[in-house]
Amino acid sequence: MQEIYAAVDQKFAAVNQTIIKQLHSDVSLVNDISHYIVDAGGKRLRPLAVLLSAQACAYTGDQDVDLATIIEFIHTATLLHDDVVDVSAMRRGRFTANEKYGNAPSVLVGDFLYSRAFQMMVKLANMRIMDILSNATNVIAEGEVLQLINAGDPDTTEQQYLDVIKYKTATLFEAATHTGAILANADSSIEESLRQYGLKLGLAFQLIDDVLDYQGDSQQLGKNVGDDLMEGKPTLPLIYAIKNGRSEQAALIRNAIIYKQVDQLHAIIDIVQQTGAIDYTYAKAKHVSDQAIDHLSGLPSSTAKEALIQLAQLAINRTF
Repeated sequence: MQEIYAAVDQKFAAVNQTIIKQLHSDVSLVNDISHYIVDAGGKRLRPLAVLLSAQACAYTGDQDVDLATIIEFIHTATLLHDDVVDVSAMRRGRFTANEKYGNAPSVLVGDFLYSRAFQMMVKLANMRIMDILSNATNVIAEGEVLQLINAGDPDTTEQQYLDVIKYKTATLFEAATHTGAILANADSSIEESLRQYGLKLGLAFQLIDDVLDYQGDSQQLGKNVGDDLMEGKPTLPLIYAIKNGRSEQAALIRNAIIYKQVDQLHAIIDIVQQTGAIDYTYAKAKHVSDQAIDHLSGLPSSTAKEALIQLAQLAINRTF
């Protein structure tokens, strides 16, 4: 991972500084919650994708730093709202903002981060970027609603699940790499290649996230294993296991989704492994990761391009 960050190390440091600067508010609680969630760290893959995409297109300006910060603020706002909706207590190894400060302040500070992102977006003075990011923000919200509709529904199909992760997760990755190319004035073919790369990268990332909920380690993940089940989320490992498991196995998983129960988590983990659901989901992730890499074939050779390839490989070869 350090090799990937090294490709844009100075820019990435500038993004971190800009995040801190742009978080400032005259309202102390806004400052407290904003810094609490941002200081938790995380991989910051979406701003990294912006910087790498722009550099892969030979961008030499400094607006990529602001663009990367905008993307991170949009992402952080969705996390604040997500954790309220999901009633999550842990993220990145510590209490969520809603657990520490309460639901209402978390939602309102999420709104603050959205609006700050749009203030910064206006200053970029690029209507195409504003169009893409405003549309992405809207699609992400639709994805959250789709996920809410599917929660507790064991009859959710694989396609419905894929629609959710495309809207909820892949859309922002897609916007990150697409706008990075636009900022660099890349030609239309390169721009489209990077847009497709980001979309496939986001799908791979979320598919592996959903695998890790049944195979990962809580300390490494920074959240509780089984959180998806506790929230009644019918992710692909469960959907596949219901379809391919024995009737009693399917019934156990269906009840766990309906009633949002984790008391049978260990038994369900055994089922998703025995039915091949983990392998199936991983193969799906590997397929879209390979597609992401293929979309980079038309880009000229560069350190940034190699880092983008490594990023797609990392998306599926990770334990956190």
